[in-house]
Amino acid sequence: MGKKIFIIEDDANLLYGLRAKFSILGFDVQVNSGNVSTEETINSLKKYRPDFVILDLILPKINGFDILKKIKEDRETAGMLVFIFSNLSDQDSKSKGLDLGVKYYFIKEEFSIDEFVERVVKIVKNEDRIK
Repeated sequence: MGKKIFIIEDDANLLYGLRAKFSILGFDVQVNSGNVSTEETINSLKKYRPDFVILDLILPKINGFDILKKIKEDRETAGMLVFIFSNLSDQDSKSKGLDLGVKYYFIKEEFSIDEFVERVVKIVKNEDRIK
């Protein structure tokens, strides 16, 4: 597939599980555990220039909503396809994510890693066909 993906997730098992699954499928993967500042994270995104981002909202040093807002406000990153993959399942969080420009919001407890990866790959293929 050759697409670049940037994963921002603090759960090490999930982070490295996702990295392994996407790598096996031919994606170029870069990861971020959420232990750096918002600015460092955005700078990493700009440098790496991924085709899409998987973003957890609850992170140790940064707020996922702040990252999403910065991604969508910056013209260098605004076009990046962002998938929220979070434990925040309340309607307010979902609405806030949609208001900030995310198209895909997944609740972690509703998917196994395999199911989530399969869904993301399907969406990415469909997005490519639309372009």
